[in-house]
Amino acid sequence: MKKILAPIAAAGAVLLALTGCAQSGGGSADGPKDPSEIIVGFAQVGAESGWRTANTKDIQAAFEDAGIELKFSDAQQKQENQIQAIRSYIQQGVDVIAFSPVIESGWDAVLKEAKDAEIPVVLTDRAIDSTDDSLYVSFLGSDFIEEGKKAGEWLVEEYSSSTEPVNIIQLEGTTGAAPALDRAEGFADVIAADDKFQVVESQTGDFTRAGGKQVTEALLKSNPDVDVIYAHNDDMGLGAIEAIEAAGMVPGTDIKIITVDAVKDGMQALADGKINFIVECSPLLGNQLVEIVEKVVAGEDVEKRIITEETTFTQEQAVEALPDRKY
Repeated sequence: MKKILAPIAAAGAVLLALTGCAQSGGGSADGPKDPSEIIVGFAQVGAESGWRTANTKDIQAAFEDAGIELKFSDAQQKQENQIQAIRSYIQQGVDVIAFSPVIESGWDAVLKEAKDAEIPVVLTDRAIDSTDDSLYVSFLGSDFIEEGKKAGEWLVEEYSSSTEPVNIIQLEGTTGAAPALDRAEGFADVIAADDKFQVVESQTGDFTRAGGKQVTEALLKSNPDVDVIYAHNDDMGLGAIEAIEAAGMVPGTDIKIITVDAVKDGMQALADGKINFIVECSPLLGNQLVEIVEKVVAGEDVEKRIITEETTFTQEQAVEALPDRKY
């Protein structure tokens, strides 16, 4: 399966191009459009987490500041809703369509419709699984496999002197979503080198706090000797904390917790010692997306793949970073 590696950075972040430039559309024989004449259709995944809410707010604010009209739809984590929204944007004749795919597969038909209508498509945050990369002009987002590897590397280092088995529960993101698939893959690649690390259970919490709590409650009953929980986002990790405390244990001590995102609630839990390590995945994509849209509409080349720079946080680093955290 061809996988486009993916969720994102604050304005002004250094962009790293992994591949060559893609020829963009949207130019006009009469010259470039004024920003006030540009219309963009954006199909968002939903509002399943604090990360996603911050992502939506940042994108909406960036387009408003740029004076570009943004038509926005919330798919409520359903692919059929996103496809319907994209088809609506095609019918409306927007200049650019941008979206963060709910899952990786099943996009070729609707994106072919956009291509036939000569409307450029920009992927944000998440990847698609397609053999035809001409269906989109650019993909802006994180490298989710690398995020999983960073989580695994911390775990390996944390237990480097231990010879005992390390039992891990993995809280997966939405089934079929690029970050869920890739964060699991990167993590598994790293811990595979030492057979003391065993993922004893792996279930989806759908990237929600409620889902993380519910799944953890059930899995702790069948796995009382679990040592580590690896959650694909902060919200599920925060739900896991609630379940661990309800079971009479101490999160961060009795069970170590690794998460991805670094939203404020997650960072606070890390600062409080309830989470042990967070891999950053910034939701602040707005200004970069505006820049891509403006170039595409002007008929300029844009990089096919833009990866955002991100870091990791320990407890001490979270305490230092929290006062200035924007999301």
